[in-house]
Amino acid sequence: MNLDFTVVPRMTDLLLWGVMWTVILSVLSMVFSLVLGAVFAVVRLSSYRLLRWPVQAISWVFMGTPLLLQLYVVYFGLAELGLNLNAFTAGVIALSLHFAVYNADIIRAGIQSIDTGQYQAARSLGVSHLQAMRKVVVPQALANVTPALGNMMIALLKESALVSAIGVMELTLSAQRAISQTFRPFEFYLAAAALYYALNLVLQQALRLIERRAALTR
Repeated sequence: MNLDFTVVPRMTDLLLWGVMWTVILSVLSMVFSLVLGAVFAVVRLSSYRLLRWPVQAISWVFMGTPLLLQLYVVYFGLAELGLNLNAFTAGVIALSLHFAVYNADIIRAGIQSIDTGQYQAARSLGVSHLQAMRKVVVPQALANVTPALGNMMIALLKESALVSAIGVMELTLSAQRAISQTFRPFEFYLAAAALYYALNLVLQQALRLIERRAALTR
């Protein structure tokens, strides 16, 4: 074996640039996927079919196709229809929608676990359906399903590496650029893996704090 890890520090700036964009991409996608997931969950529980059917169709498409293919469709496919998105925006949209449909199922299960008496009590006080869901039911549902949503956020962080396929300069693509300059694939892929693991540990700690806060609100 002829390994040389001394080349890694020389590419620190490039790797840290990739870490920065991985964090930005992941955080934005997490926020949007949670918000969209909550909206999709409420719509899926609606009694209006015209509202439910489009969301069900979106869920079917994004659950039944690979994330990499969805990235290609959003980035390359929409460009053919005249909607030119930069790679970063396309990556955020694809990641957000892909994980939103899974978050929606988790949140929907959480909503259905809440005692209907609380919803009915809110309605009896003159609160509208949307207000009752937004202020009474959904917050409690989110607290109940925080661990499951946390697992999805960890998966999102790792799956964000796929956006390198459309040219987003995140950690994986940064490692590939370093390899093209040094011809040291093992060293830089291992360095990238270590950085992903470090990001994962930070995210896990943040999620544990959120879970503790959520447990106090139950």
